[in-house]
Amino acid sequence: MRRYETIVIVKPGAGDAEFTSVSEKVTGTIEGFGGLIVSNDRWGLKKLAYPIKKEAQGDFLYVEYAGLPDGVKEMERLLRIDDRVLKFMTIKTQDVFTPDAPKAEEPETVTAEAEEASE
Repeated sequence: MRRYETIVIVKPGAGDAEFTSVSEKVTGTIEGFGGLIVSNDRWGLKKLAYPIKKEAQGDFLYVEYAGLPDGVKEMERLLRIDDRVLKFMTIKTQDVFTPDAPKAEEPETVTAEAEEASE
């Protein structure tokens, strides 16, 4: 399994029931393909940097999960055909899922040993 993050922007006029439906669709698809939901946060209503489908605001959903590529493809397919979704983006953060690991591996700083070796 790999670790992913997905951000979904839902139309602001959709309401709480519709937002919950989109959230359950995302989590249900991932869990249906054997995935594990790490966190599921509602960021709330935010102003968009530019209009998307003539909407100036969007209701944001952030989901962090571990899953298989087939599950991610199916979830993105379902989001693509859902009229309530303005935009979404999925990012792979780890090739191999390890619980409680940092999201992204930061490049290591140059150590004293490396500085001595270069002299």
